[in-house]
Amino acid sequence: MASVSRFEDLTTWQKARKLAHEIHLGCDRGRAARDWALTDQMRRSAISIVSNIAEGLERKRARSFAQFLTYARGSCAELRAQLYLASDAGWLTPSEFDRIMSLARDLGRLLGALYRSQVLGRPSAKQEQPTLNTRNSIRRM
Repeated sequence: MASVSRFEDLTTWQKARKLAHEIHLGCDRGRAARDWALTDQMRRSAISIVSNIAEGLERKRARSFAQFLTYARGSCAELRAQLYLASDAGWLTPSEFDRIMSLARDLGRLLGALYRSQVLGRPSAKQEQPTLNTRNSIRRM
């Protein structure tokens, strides 16, 4: 299992960054660009996911990291709900909706697995994990 000391090295953060990029690209096109309220909220949700993963890991405490992962997961759920609204408004094609929703669902699963590994101490086989010491803080590498 790989040890992670920087948020940039977390697969979960990298995928969140990719999702945020996709949201920003989608919000700048066609009818979406004119729906300021929804696109602004979608951007904020995507930014919140990336930011909470980073902030949680940088606090160097497993309990804080787990709490920030719950915030990120909540923002991910919020973004999925907003994707439905964007689709209903007609500014996402069915294939765009499916692709972006798939990214968001996968990210939600990764966030859940990473959270469980922090709370239960059982690392997921598919996710790099921050290395914890006996004082429940993340070791500096």
